Amino acid sequence: MKKALVVADPRVCPMVNTGVDHYKIKWLQIFFIYFIFFCTQSSAGLTDFKTIEEANQAYKAKEYAKSATLLNSLEAKSPQKQYDIGNALYKDKKYDEALEAYEKAEGVDESQRLHNIGNSQFQKQELNKAIASYEKALKIKEDEDTKFNLELAKRQKKKEEEKKKQDQKDQDKKDKKKDKKKDDKKDQDQKDKKDQDEKKKQDQKKKDQKDKEDQKKKDEKNKKGEKDKKDAKKEKDKKSKDEKGDKDSSKPQEQKKQSKEDKLKEQELKRLMKKMQKGKTPTMMYQMGESKKGQRSEDAKPW
Repeated sequence: MKKALVVADPRVCPMVNTGVDHYKIKWLQIFFIYFIFFCTQSSAGLTDFKTIEEANQAYKAKEYAKSATLLNSLEAKSPQKQYDIGNALYKDKKYDEALEAYEKAEGVDESQRLHNIGNSQFQKQELNKAIASYEKALKIKEDEDTKFNLELAKRQKKKEEEKKKQDQKDQDKKDKKKDKKKDDKKDQDQKDKKDQDEKKKQDQKKKDQKDKEDQKKKDEKNKKGEKDKKDAKKEKDKKSKDEKGDKDSSKPQEQKKQSKEDKLKEQELKRLMKKMQKGKTPTMMYQMGESKKGQRSEDAKPW
């Protein structure tokens, strides 16, 4: 920052510090300028002179906020006052307020005012504005510190642009990686879903096959049960039929046997009748009738 016109201040820039107080030798001159200025004002007096001195001492003690406050308390309004307030605020790192004070300080050395405006803008990282302020200051007057700050501002701008470009490149790479990861996840999800669908399909196929086999076994079992049932019924019917057949077949044999006996009896009867015609056969008659009529008394007569 260029030297304030009122308070003794080493030449300090955001990037340059020569370590030389270019304006220290002018301090007494500036002090007398303020003194003459305030003495010519009707409202000015020794109090204002004392305030300026206190502001200078506070600045030297690095009490920059106090210095700015004291200068601000002066009733007089002048570009020089705003410029000094801007210097104190700049040293207090209140760059917005310093910039506002410098912008109100029109009337002081314009190249120095623009230089300090550029420094405040540089501190706020408003590099394009700082470059423009430095270039305006150099058009008015050549200054090595201003040139140095201008080049540094340009390098800083280029560095930030490269950093921004690299950050964008890194971000694009990160986004691309993120998108790839997202796509890979999507592909994996689709593959998993396909595998799950295929598994479900296979499981359903196995289930259908098992159900089919179970149904087939059930049908075979039912069929076998019905067959066994039919066979059992058939066997039962056959047995019943056989029993009935045996019963029916025994009847003709009995009838046949009885018929044979009747035939024999008939033949015997005919034979006896034939003999009776020839002669009496009481004894034989008695014997033949004995089985049916019972035993006769010995005294009974056979006819």
